[in-house]
Amino acid sequence: MAKLAIDPAGGRGELRSLGGGKHDEWNQGLTAQLAGALPEARGSITAATVEGSLGALTGQIGIDPQDPVEGMLSAQMIAANAAALDLYRRAWIPEQSFEVSTRYLALAEKAARTLARLCEALDRHRGKGQQQITVKHVTVNADQAVVADTVVGGSKGPVEISNDGNNAPLLLEARHAPGLALQGAFEKDREAVPVTRR
Repeated sequence: MAKLAIDPAGGRGELRSLGGGKHDEWNQGLTAQLAGALPEARGSITAATVEGSLGALTGQIGIDPQDPVEGMLSAQMIAANAAALDLYRRAWIPEQSFEVSTRYLALAEKAARTLARLCEALDRHRGKGQQQITVKHVTVNADQAVVADTVVGGSKGPVEISNDGNNAPLLLEARHAPGLALQGAFEKDREAVPVTRR
């Protein structure tokens, strides 16, 4: 049985821009898989396939994966993009029936949605698109007002926001917070709105 000759402490990593890994074995393997996943490869991984996939590989370099997870996501993004574009191309072949063309367009849309989800996953992994909440403490005395800002953000876990004991109101302003539900925080202050039905 052959022994593995991989140094767990780190490798040369000369091809890190292709796969994000410290070890070129990983980077070369991911590059070969990416080349084999493209439409022009037709499922086979050969030296000619890798050579013919230079455009996709330069795209991988452009995405600049920083670790193996980013390498996998970026390779899947390139493959999903290639699949979507190939399916769009097939949909517009003039000799096809309307049904076949429609099916290709539906598959292309699925591939494009997959690409969008992969892009979002890469952004989340890189820390982009994190929510940021600004908490403002407002204290009003006889002839002066004090406003102090505290910025709370990211996804590091729950953040405790406490009042400083003087019952000053807290004003929350959410910026770029997809999926953030502030409902319920101000439920008690809401007034009922009459609705007329016909």
